[in-house]
Amino acid sequence: YNHDRIKLKLNGMSPVKYRAHAAGAAS
Repeated sequence: YNHDRIKLKLNGMSPVKYRAHAAGAAS
């Protein structure tokens, strides 16, 4: 379910912040 939420946030986040956020969610 995190994946969908992260995708929605990507619309308002920069790729750099998205990568950091995704890395934190993955770990």
